[in-house]
Amino acid sequence: MKRYAMDSLIKWKNKNGRMPLILSGVRQVGKTWLMKEFGRLHFRTAAYVNLDSNPRMKELFESSLEPGTIIHGIQLETGIKIIPEDTLIILDEIQEVPRALTSLKYFNENNPEYRIIAAGSLLGVSLHQGTSFPVGNVEFLNLYPMSFFEYLEAAGETGLVDAVKSGDYKIAEVFKSKFMEWLKKYYFTGGMPGVVKAFVEDQDYDAARARQLDIVRSYENDFSKHMPPETAVRTNMLWNSMPAQLSKENHKFIYGLIKEGARAREYEMSIAWLMDCGMSERVCKIKKPGIPLKAFEDLSAFKLYICDVGILSAMCSLKKETLLEGNRVYSEFKGALTEQYVLQQMIASGVDGIYYWAPSGARAEVDFVIETGGIIVPVEAKAEQNLHAKSLRSYIEKYNPDAAVRTSMAGLRKDGKIINVPLFLIEEIERIVLKLQ
Repeated sequence: MKRYAMDSLIKWKNKNGRMPLILSGVRQVGKTWLMKEFGRLHFRTAAYVNLDSNPRMKELFESSLEPGTIIHGIQLETGIKIIPEDTLIILDEIQEVPRALTSLKYFNENNPEYRIIAAGSLLGVSLHQGTSFPVGNVEFLNLYPMSFFEYLEAAGETGLVDAVKSGDYKIAEVFKSKFMEWLKKYYFTGGMPGVVKAFVEDQDYDAARARQLDIVRSYENDFSKHMPPETAVRTNMLWNSMPAQLSKENHKFIYGLIKEGARAREYEMSIAWLMDCGMSERVCKIKKPGIPLKAFEDLSAFKLYICDVGILSAMCSLKKETLLEGNRVYSEFKGALTEQYVLQQMIASGVDGIYYWAPSGARAEVDFVIETGGIIVPVEAKAEQNLHAKSLRSYIEKYNPDAAVRTSMAGLRKDGKIINVPLFLIEEIERIVLKLQ
């Protein structure tokens, strides 16, 4: 499989002033595969160490933080002779050995010639537990589920992706039906690499769903493994309420949907935990669209999304038969899948700082608000051909933005200030806005 994050890893390898890199992301998003593939393709050798349940390596880091001692120990553990410029050192599940995290500071300060990449699924959680973190001595890269374009490439449709990335949106419109058929499948499978692999090899929906449910169970097992019992129970309840949260007309997070009488303070730790380990994304409301958007966020009102549209479809028990019934899949759960999908693609494409807007006292809302190219752009995530967007037009009348985006199954076109972006082109949203505004 091709992961676009590989390009970021190559840039990291080749740049001056490079520091140890921490690759973070939700469990089973493909971090281990990506690190090993990076080592295989771009280094002569790779010394891989998994720190989970590895007493020798734990003892090594407990005994010394001196880079020379650690390098010697890793060489003995892996059988790989470590040559600074030619060997990639991979420390997987680094959160399991806090002293290994601390050691990155000493590598950066004293032996920056070594190429070190580390990964941890629960890294944010470990930091809340008092781990000494090498602030200012490491770099970060987040790995997300496979985007729709990555999915297409895994399915052998590289030509479709190349056409879009070349900016040939007219040819993309010609092949719209093909894009949309694959998009329906992506709504079902999502972008977790193990699920994608299980599906594209045999087009087996049942195998993909079984893999998704395995992933969900592994997430839920982490609750009890890494939390106090009371927090684990609350987190499980919150996690399982998320499909209901996203299926209602107004997607603002409501604590009462977890259980009657639930209060914010009871679930703050659970929300932080889900966000830290990459299982959830929080999108806060903005009071008004000003630059920078973060200065106008309202932390008391937010929407909470799941890490992957396929995981959401599994938690909602979306049947493959639903998928095959024309375009019904795009309106299931009142657009929850489409909103989840649009957010996921924007994050994967590098859109930074995503919010939503809702007028005071009104039920309507603009699904997302982003800043790109120095302008603020509202984004309405529509699921079907129906292009009525009352909330978006209300926003336009109130704030007169330079451009606004409406996603749908219709083609790429501009209607006044509104740019209609087909759902299968969301990864191109910033480039399209800059081109058509």
